[in-house]
Amino acid sequence: MDNNREKIVKDMQQVIYQMKLDDIEENPESEFELFDCSACAKSKPLAGSIQYSKYRLCNDCVLLYELALKLNKVKNIEEYMEKTEDNRLEEMCNFIKKDSQKENN
Repeated sequence: MDNNREKIVKDMQQVIYQMKLDDIEENPESEFELFDCSACAKSKPLAGSIQYSKYRLCNDCVLLYELALKLNKVKNIEEYMEKTEDNRLEEMCNFIKKDSQKENN
C-alpha cells in the first residue's frame, strides 16, 4: 500500500471512530442498542452507524464503505451492497447454523 493510501485509511479510521464516540456521548444507550447491519448482516451497536439511502451500516462497514468510495472502488451504496452480498449470505448461514445448534442442544 502506498503512503497516500495508508494516510487515507488512517485518517478515515480516526474520523469514523470519532463519529462512534460522538454518538455515545450524545446518547450513551446507542452503544448497547443493536441493529442488523445491512452490509455485514451482523448485530451491531447503533453508535457510529449511518443510514445510506435504504441501508443502515454499522461503524465498521461505514469505514469500509467510505474507504471504498474514497479509493474509487465503488461509486455508490448500491454498488457497495452488491459487492458485499457474499459476506452477508455467509453471515446469515453462520447465524442459522448456530441457531439450529442451540435448538439441538
